[in-house]
Amino acid sequence: MSEKAGLLERLSRGVVLGAEGYVFELERRGYIKAGPYVPEVVLDAPSAVSELHREFLRAGAEVMVALTYYADRDKLRTVGREGDLEAMNRQAVRLARQAAAEGDALVAGNISNTWVYDPDDKEGSAKRVRAVYSEQVRWAVEEGADFIIAETLGYLGEGLVALEVIKEAGLPAVITFGSVEDQLRDGYGFAEACHILSQEGAEVVGLNCSRGPATMLPMLEEIRQQVDGYIAAQPVAYRTTPEEPTFQALHGLDGQRSFPVMLDPFTHTRLEMADFAARAQELGVDYIGICCGGAPHHVRAMAEALGRQPEASRYSPDLSLHPMLGTNVRQQDSQYLSSWKD
Repeated sequence: MSEKAGLLERLSRGVVLGAEGYVFELERRGYIKAGPYVPEVVLDAPSAVSELHREFLRAGAEVMVALTYYADRDKLRTVGREGDLEAMNRQAVRLARQAAAEGDALVAGNISNTWVYDPDDKEGSAKRVRAVYSEQVRWAVEEGADFIIAETLGYLGEGLVALEVIKEAGLPAVITFGSVEDQLRDGYGFAEACHILSQEGAEVVGLNCSRGPATMLPMLEEIRQQVDGYIAAQPVAYRTTPEEPTFQALHGLDGQRSFPVMLDPFTHTRLEMADFAARAQELGVDYIGICCGGAPHHVRAMAEALGRQPEASRYSPDLSLHPMLGTNVRQQDSQYLSSWKD
């Protein structure tokens, strides 16, 4: 059996389709607590994680991402599970690897924003960040990850630490920033920071989370202009606007803040996410995916917009067969009316 193609080989052939949003989707299904958003489900209900991996795989995702977002020492301490740190990280990669083996998918280890990096204490806080990332990356490597995603970062400095740790581990690095504000918290523009990381050796750079397609696409265009290497885009599946450019900023008609558990009215349809995938491809985005709010039906539509027919496409909508909306109902009505007139 031939060895599966790695990330860089796939990117050289065309767009790689990723899929995330595990945390929000499993929270909706009742397996993760909103607030701390710690992925306790990895140990408490691993079958739920495996099932979501399989659903993303069937929908066309080429990457199974280990559910280790917020599975770091500090975050686990907030829910009294620091003792489960290593077991949770290793189990998450194993579950992703088992699902990936059921199809032609890669396994991504995952590290995220730490909430401990401080640009006013670069050296001291960078040491803390490095300690967090080093153990998570080491476990991911030992469990068979093909590459590492460092995501939702708010500082270039944090991204540079992540890149160093991943490179020391000998794996490709995908590093994406969460664009909550107009620039990173240490003062760099997003395109500038992506350019620096790419120059420093990151294989893929870009954006994830925070912004929906409408407010992420203009930023991606600027990044594409400044970065010669591969770029990534994984927006949230929510309708953000220039007035409320991030899903954290969205408010309902009653003026209440909708983030994080009242976002349902803002959810993008599958067709809107398919349109994003096509537009991102036209812009030259190489790694296209989805983040918070994303679900398998979005991923399937995105895959189809990229010209693919994943396993789940067998059950893609065919409204011509619908008894109220399809062409057959018009034929039936015509036959009924003819017989009634006779």
